[in-house]
Amino acid sequence: MSKYRSIVAQLADRIRSGAMLPGSRLPAQRQLAAQLGVDLTTVTRAYTELKRMGLVEGRTGSGSFVRGVPAAAAPATTADGFDLSMNVPPRPPGLGDRVAQGLAALLAGPDGAASLGYQPSGGTAGDRAAAAGWLGRRLGAVAEDRVVVAAGAQSALFGLLDLLLDRGDTLACAGLTYPGMRAIAAHLGLRLAGLVQDRDGLDPGAFEHLCRTGPPKALYLVPTIASPTTATLPLERRQAIAATARRYGVAVIEDDAYGALPETAPPPLTALAPEIAWHVASLSKCATPALRVAYVAAPDARAALPLTAGLRAISLMASPLTAGLATRWIGDGTLDELTTAIRTENRARQRLAAAMLPAGAVAAHPDGNHLWLALPEGWTAVAFTAAARESGLLVVPADAFDVAGAPPPAVRLSLGGVADRVGLERALLRLSGLLAWPSAPGQAIV
Repeated sequence: MSKYRSIVAQLADRIRSGAMLPGSRLPAQRQLAAQLGVDLTTVTRAYTELKRMGLVEGRTGSGSFVRGVPAAAAPATTADGFDLSMNVPPRPPGLGDRVAQGLAALLAGPDGAASLGYQPSGGTAGDRAAAAGWLGRRLGAVAEDRVVVAAGAQSALFGLLDLLLDRGDTLACAGLTYPGMRAIAAHLGLRLAGLVQDRDGLDPGAFEHLCRTGPPKALYLVPTIASPTTATLPLERRQAIAATARRYGVAVIEDDAYGALPETAPPPLTALAPEIAWHVASLSKCATPALRVAYVAAPDARAALPLTAGLRAISLMASPLTAGLATRWIGDGTLDELTTAIRTENRARQRLAAAMLPAGAVAAHPDGNHLWLALPEGWTAVAFTAAARESGLLVVPADAFDVAGAPPPAVRLSLGGVADRVGLERALLRLSGLLAWPSAPGQAIV
């Protein structure tokens, strides 16, 4: 690959993966040329190409800035490519038929007409009651008036941060965290404090130290099968984090996106400290992202009211059709069947990945949709991601999740986006071959 194209590929990957957020300033051209040991015209040509692609814009007297990813420029695989970047569950057999049949039954039922009109912003009483029953399996008894129905977890998280924090406030989180949270924090002008984590997840000692030196306004965490690291916090850590948050008056935002996947898991933090915790549970990872339904368990009914008002301003309401379908699926057992099918397929795919990828390099949960792959010496996450793209593989570099400023040489692989295990085996075979290569010289951009 030419030096010019290498710069284009790596910067484009960082922008598309979310490692460089919209509005970020690119290095000055002379600075980058000196850093990479190339002539200025090479960097100028690369920046010009990024502008042509719609990823970068120049501002007179200020430099070049990230525009974001245009819809037409969003990553797409070729006929012989594999998308291991989107963290979706494997699609259960017959999902399309279940959706069609469920919607037909919903519309034919006594509440069918109501599903075609406006509904309360926090969800109907029936939707909130169904959600309370489903959440109660992990949280214990949940009163219906504590539940808010949202148009997906991203909307719920935006509403919570907007409610609980003000511009300039500090939000604590793991050093490697959900890119969607990074985007919300940047939009709201929040400061992210990335905390030390290990194979068991966020370090309670690091959280306590931060609270002693200057308590954050809130703590955001994904306690079960965290993305990207797949870590699940043990009960002892959950108890310690909950105790620290309670002692220092720190609100806890618990993103339990993957909590329904394991057959057994420690109790959520919301069950340990319900008076300070907000529990967000989406159906995207345990059923299908097409539903765009998430449930929030607020500390109490009074706290649920301002969140409902905020979500009304953000998205008005969750789609009545998909919220009604989710309620129907909770009631007739379809949601449990879909989750079981996803869990079973995840286990088969994780076994396949464990057999094909280097021993000791993979962190995974057997019931999870993704895995965390440590790279061989010589590779950076960004350089490997660029090389993988050239091989027809889409993966996500650690940089996309990094808050602490020190991304490890690792990438996240999502196993659910490939249609079947035959295709996944081909993708993993290609990936294992790439891992055997030495890093191409001159690829890394710091």
